[in-house]
Amino acid sequence: MPDESGQMQTDVIVADGNAAAAAGKPIHDVIFDFGNVLVQWEPRAVLVPRYGPRMVERFFDDSVSGFFHACDIMDGGGSEDEACAWIERNRGEEWASMFRFYQANFEDSLRGTVPGARVLVDDLKSAGVGVWGLSNWDEGNFQLADQRYPILHSLNDRVLSYDARMIKPHADIYEYAISRFGIDPSTSVFVDGKAVNVAGANAVGLRAIRFSDSRRLRTLLIDNGVDIPALID
Repeated sequence: MPDESGQMQTDVIVADGNAAAAAGKPIHDVIFDFGNVLVQWEPRAVLVPRYGPRMVERFFDDSVSGFFHACDIMDGGGSEDEACAWIERNRGEEWASMFRFYQANFEDSLRGTVPGARVLVDDLKSAGVGVWGLSNWDEGNFQLADQRYPILHSLNDRVLSYDARMIKPHADIYEYAISRFGIDPSTSVFVDGKAVNVAGANAVGLRAIRFSDSRRLRTLLIDNGVDIPALID
């Protein structure tokens, strides 16, 4: 559901394409992405001790550094060495070195549980709503987050891209998660911060929400029939 600027709106239920038939159905299950939905992730924070603003901006331009492509390699189960080798071949040694620094200091990108997320998950569980996880993440860095944030293992079950050897927004990982969780996609909703992943969920018949704020998500779920405590205003 794009807004007038052509950008996908946040904090609305998107049910386009194959998900259109699910519009208006009750919500029995909620699938959460992890980064900046349950756990705050700020990758730029890793680079502050060593790199200036210009280098940081260039690093996060995939056409310059290959950062996001390298992350996809690792998220899909590849090693750091494989990711760095790809960068070195395609972008140069300088960017491969910077990527290694980022990986070595990844813990600095983890900034805490997203405010309101823990209680929202607990409220959904108390209401009998299934809560699940589906996230692109590489194995080593995910273990750091998993040890630090109990919310990540408070879910009913979860699918991680490195383990599944599949990554969002491709249809196969959504279909795998739906099958593994044993849920009905027509009565489920997926929550993710990226428009491309919302569209990927819609493609397999799963309604989705582009996340920006846990309070807005709470209100949206309540407005769509989920029986959890409302905000006091």
